[in-house]
Amino acid sequence: MQIDFLNEARRQAEICNACRYCEGYCSVFPALHAERAFSDGNLTQLANLCHNCRGCYYACQYTAPHEFDLNLPQALANVRQQSWEEFAYPKSAAKAFQKNGALIALMATVGFAFFFWLARQVATIGGEGFYSILSHNMMVAIFMPAFVFPLVSIAISLRRYWRSVDGDPVKLAHLKKAFASAAVMKNLKGGHGDGCNFEETDRFSQGRRHAHQAVMYGFLLCFAATSSATFMHYLLDMPAPYPLWSLPKLLGVVGGVMLSLGCLQMIRLKLKADKALSANNAFSGEIGFIGLLGFVAFSGLLLYLLGNTELMSLTLFLHLGAVLAFFALTPFTKMVHGFYRLAALTRDAQRTK
Repeated sequence: MQIDFLNEARRQAEICNACRYCEGYCSVFPALHAERAFSDGNLTQLANLCHNCRGCYYACQYTAPHEFDLNLPQALANVRQQSWEEFAYPKSAAKAFQKNGALIALMATVGFAFFFWLARQVATIGGEGFYSILSHNMMVAIFMPAFVFPLVSIAISLRRYWRSVDGDPVKLAHLKKAFASAAVMKNLKGGHGDGCNFEETDRFSQGRRHAHQAVMYGFLLCFAATSSATFMHYLLDMPAPYPLWSLPKLLGVVGGVMLSLGCLQMIRLKLKADKALSANNAFSGEIGFIGLLGFVAFSGLLLYLLGNTELMSLTLFLHLGAVLAFFALTPFTKMVHGFYRLAALTRDAQRTK
């Protein structure tokens, strides 16, 4: 990890530890104030506990033009970004995506869409709906390895992270506390419950927390839709396509709408936010990830609306290309931050046991 980022975060953490004005702002400050000195592992843990709500920055009396020039949200964001790149497997892919995320996401989507179009030209087809274009077996053969790879890669990354922060053996109580915090986005409420200062200077808002919740629960609903469809296909001998009032459709449509709107709101907030409080050179990677995730949801909804029209096949290729790109790139995009935040919350639960 870059020494300059760690040393700058260490300098600022030491000043914050002496001041303690922001003690109740979020989970970062109780964890910070529990330390007397800050190892690289301590700083990595603090950085991944931070949700970049920015409340501490606008409350701080030591920001520029004060000579201390504190900017803790950016200092921790830089360490956090570097930790994701350092622990990623393979590391080079993570660094490339953070620098050119939007372009890589676009090229991967178009490239995989072309791959599905080529597969359509040589494949034997049969079935209704989407399966009249690409068979179920072909989709499974393509997506199963694509689903397994990010799980393995993220598992390796989290193991590296856990070692770096000197994590203890995990108990059920630690996981329950971490999941409870993540479920309500506790740290995006701010210590006072009024929300983030992310949108515009020092104005408090719950908008960022609500956008994150829409994305998280929308994604979980879409995953539940896929899982229920798999159960119906293999165990109940009920292959797709499914009617509107079926469980896969109800879960998928609601989840797709929530995910699309959540991603759109997050992009809007990113464009409004002060980039000087974010990680250096991370904007392209963040926009690339949010845009890709939003397009996966939107193209899925569009695919359903188009039905059996002439545009259905083109939309299917683009949708499947985006889904495959999402799976392949997940370990290197900001999607992985959810896993790291959960790990950081679990480690913090061990500290407060």
